[in-house]
Amino acid sequence: MNEINTRISGLVETLLDDYNSGRVIDEIKQGGHPDRKTVIDILEKLHRLVYPGYYKNETYNTYTVRNSTTMLLEDVIGKLIEQITVVLPCKEEFAGTGCSKLNSEAERLTFEFLSKIPKIREYIETDLQAFYDGDPAAYSKDEIIYSYPGMYAILTSRLAHELFLLGVPLIPRMMTEHAHSLTGIDIHPGVTLGKYFFIDHGTGIVIGETTEIGNNVKIYQGVTLGALSTRGGQKLKNKKRHPTIMDNVTIYSGASILGGDTVVGKDAVIGGNAFITSSVPAGAKVSIKTQELLYSFGSSKPMEKKEFENADNWFYVI
Repeated sequence: MNEINTRISGLVETLLDDYNSGRVIDEIKQGGHPDRKTVIDILEKLHRLVYPGYYKNETYNTYTVRNSTTMLLEDVIGKLIEQITVVLPCKEEFAGTGCSKLNSEAERLTFEFLSKIPKIREYIETDLQAFYDGDPAAYSKDEIIYSYPGMYAILTSRLAHELFLLGVPLIPRMMTEHAHSLTGIDIHPGVTLGKYFFIDHGTGIVIGETTEIGNNVKIYQGVTLGALSTRGGQKLKNKKRHPTIMDNVTIYSGASILGGDTVVGKDAVIGGNAFITSSVPAGAKVSIKTQELLYSFGSSKPMEKKEFENADNWFYVI
């Protein structure tokens, strides 16, 4: 036991020496830091506020919507003020600001954010309708709310986006990355989403910070709406790096649409696995040329080739 204690003491000293190297990762934060579990708890309670009748509240023994909403709001308000107070010093203008002023600003931001819930619910209702109308595998809207990863990711994105617009650091990204870890759908909180947004399946979707998406847009698994290049690093901060997707666009699985100057026009259809780095006109159908399958019938029959280049619907297959 003494030998183990000695070895532990030696490791402690080694780590303490390493912590004094002056690197970013060596910094010891003297103030608070956001608590991931609390942020996730806030997010889950916000989901309940959006869907008041869909999740039984195990925390509170309440019998009316009014009582349940009041208790949920009180919980969210207290925790969100606390977490925003902690993260505000990450912004340059709040560095060195006293606790009282930080708390006052966090309170203002919290109530301004929560005032956006009715607007978020208005948009979520349209998303729910888009999911139901667009997916014949959906047997009810309840099924979509309870089980569809795309719906979860979109609601989280809409909530985080409002915090992002208010300039709250860290917390919006923590929320969307939590949704990313659960669903495989990566939507930056800076993304602007229109109404009736539908994500089908969803796994592997990446939507970058400055993407703008219009109304009635449908996206399938594996789609990337990304930057053409990030070699400029921090010099590209606050610049339009990601595409604009206009109304009524459908983007099929595996497609990549890149670049801040790239605009996909209204009513366009982007076929699976397409790689796009320039704008697409309104109403266009983009597909990859010379798709073909080769069929082997054994040694007695020659190989048969079936071309898909002229087929009207090959890129609709998911």
